[in-house]
Amino acid sequence: MISRAGLVSQLRPRPEILLLEPEEFAKARVSVVVADGLDDETLRTLRALRSCGVDALVLVVTQLDDAGLVAAVEVGVCGLIRRAEAGADRLVQVIQAAAAGNGAVPPDLLGRLLAQVGALQRNVLGPRGLPFAGLADREVEVLRLVADGLDTAEIAAKLSYSPRTIKNVLHDVTSRLHLRNRSHAVAYALRNGLI
Repeated sequence: MISRAGLVSQLRPRPEILLLEPEEFAKARVSVVVADGLDDETLRTLRALRSCGVDALVLVVTQLDDAGLVAAVEVGVCGLIRRAEAGADRLVQVIQAAAAGNGAVPPDLLGRLLAQVGALQRNVLGPRGLPFAGLADREVEVLRLVADGLDTAEIAAKLSYSPRTIKNVLHDVTSRLHLRNRSHAVAYALRNGLI
């Protein structure tokens, strides 16, 4: 088992890891949180670190159920380690992976996470006509045409929809994804490889 003191004692001698004091957390590229489970307090801590600008979060946890696993991913955790497996070498490996923008999850937890994602697609998104990427085929079509420079009337004529439908599609996309306008929606779709 590892505690915060144990974590510090294992990482302090490692030259590839720079430990920061709590008041320096805003400078951290990776933050490691040690917890028994993913309760409300741990989630608040992870969110606070994320809002301070920490690029990557690593969670060292005793136990994690499926709901906690999904919640960890939602809050931005990219590295998971069980306390029992948190030796110095494994910690450094996961921290370095997180710093490089990669994820590190034990294989059985990854399998459980993929099962959760599949269930989400089948049971929630699929019946609503949404792919996991978050945009329906019609939304992708409309954004492609906006990116090509067509106005609302031209898009409506090309797709055989009313101009009102096109406006509704664009409004739904911008609202659901918290985007500012159609230009922002096109930029979002391009950055995320959706169009």
